[in-house]
Amino acid sequence: MRVDGKPEGLRQSMAWLHTWSGLLLGWLLYAVFFTGTLSFFRSEITDWMRPELHQSVPDAGTAQRGLDAMQAIAPKASTWTLSLPNERQTAIEVSWREPGAAAGRAGTQRTTLDAGTGEQLQPRETRGGSFLYRFHFELYAMPRIWGRWIVGFATMLMLVAIISGVITHKKIFSDFFTFRPRKGQRSWLDAHNATAVLALPFHLVITFSGLVLLMNMLMPWGVQTAYSGDSNAYFSELRGNRQAQPGAANGNNGNGPREGGRASREASADANTPVAMAPVGPMVEAALRQWPAHGVGSITVNAPGTARATVELREGGGSSLVNRGAASSLLFDGVSGEPRQAPEAAAISWPRATSNVVSSLHLGRFAEPLVRWLLFLSGVVGTTMAATGMVLWVVKRLPERRKLGRTPHGHRLVEVLNVGAIAGLSVATASFFWFNRLLPADLVGRSDWEIRGFFTVWALCLLHPMLRPHRQAWREQMLLATVLLALLPLLNGLSGGAWLPQSIADAQWSIAGFDLMMLALAALHGWVVWWLARSRQTATPAARKPAAAAKPAAADAGLLAPHAAVASAMEQQR
Repeated sequence: MRVDGKPEGLRQSMAWLHTWSGLLLGWLLYAVFFTGTLSFFRSEITDWMRPELHQSVPDAGTAQRGLDAMQAIAPKASTWTLSLPNERQTAIEVSWREPGAAAGRAGTQRTTLDAGTGEQLQPRETRGGSFLYRFHFELYAMPRIWGRWIVGFATMLMLVAIISGVITHKKIFSDFFTFRPRKGQRSWLDAHNATAVLALPFHLVITFSGLVLLMNMLMPWGVQTAYSGDSNAYFSELRGNRQAQPGAANGNNGNGPREGGRASREASADANTPVAMAPVGPMVEAALRQWPAHGVGSITVNAPGTARATVELREGGGSSLVNRGAASSLLFDGVSGEPRQAPEAAAISWPRATSNVVSSLHLGRFAEPLVRWLLFLSGVVGTTMAATGMVLWVVKRLPERRKLGRTPHGHRLVEVLNVGAIAGLSVATASFFWFNRLLPADLVGRSDWEIRGFFTVWALCLLHPMLRPHRQAWREQMLLATVLLALLPLLNGLSGGAWLPQSIADAQWSIAGFDLMMLALAALHGWVVWWLARSRQTATPAARKPAAAAKPAAADAGLLAPHAAVASAMEQQR
């Protein structure tokens, strides 16, 4: 792969491949990693960005309170679905369908209820965490299919960079167990290597599973051949259909008194005649005895207020990745409250099961709070390694710049993009949350204005390093990101949200978790600011040049001195 055509060994060629596959789309991959990491807390971000919901505190009567409210809001609806509060949600999210409504989402109406009072809440318009989640794999302001193709291609290059990096790094395992503190640049190199290996399993799983999620788009030829181009038939068979099984609960054959009583009741009364519903409390208690770990996550009522009413309770979490964490369910008669036999899910084929396991690992649907935090920390490590790789590209070319006595335009472009894409994205994301509180709550199209603010700030952060010295631009943007992130919990309390001590006391972990996440990110960015402030603006002794030649690169030396040691050691290994 050398320009002069001379032969190279495997590791040397892999080093070239690793460098350029990581650099060409490195800034995009960094944004994908950064927003994807935040997406592990997608629900928490959305909850935080709707402060009107922060006073909603659930209790033992929340489920019954929600059903009573729906009786007043939509008494003639064909179905009610209530998503109950949990550690990732503070209020009751409700949807319902009126008789004759259009199929799909178009015919579904939604609202939000206070978990403590059952009153309807009017949260502000916002895309919340869904914007970051969608940007992570669809980008923005372009057709979705284009964005997914671009991210899919970048993900392929990421997988190439990971594999080529493993081949290039011949001391990968020994370096992982080597750390020599207080040894200056040697300590930086050891920490860099150890962190890289620590994040390697996460990188491989996330990258490969991301490609699996986009598989049907990136490689559709197998499906098109097997199903003669009818992709709808493929997805229909992939999802399967739930088939109702005869018989009642607890081994009842369907002819016992429970089903008989229901049949006689329906025969003696008009199926649409209003009928009093059974209290949901005993049903929830029965479900809690069966699901002590996850509790009840949602309640669906079919034909509410009629003799045909049924109440389906779904568990608050799944226990298997084979079905993508699908929850178990219990079915009850809506009038008598007696249990009924729930339809059994269709069997899952082994190809579908394999796909479910891989995709669920990427989405983190299985993750309990502790595991979710571990995934988040792994994402932070991965994001940091992506940023370090782009900085190292500049570091490795410092000797060339000193020799030339100037900074080539290509090198300067990479410097500017590094600052704007890395530090600038942190500033833009923090600003996105600030816009959520500073824009008027009743502003028309305010969710779009939040996103416009995000991209406006990011564009300014790309312009800023063009006008400032390289090292100074890093420090100023990192300092701004630190301040904006650290003040978000204060902004939350001052703008109508729940203060951090209050959200912790009320066990509102979606709100408290967001505030704690922002403080953790502020601490990380603050550490970078502190390190930039104390680092010396001198080149390493081995690379010193006459003052006139060294001047253009002097501003970079203090910022990149630890990374220069990494680059030098990697060059020796190659």
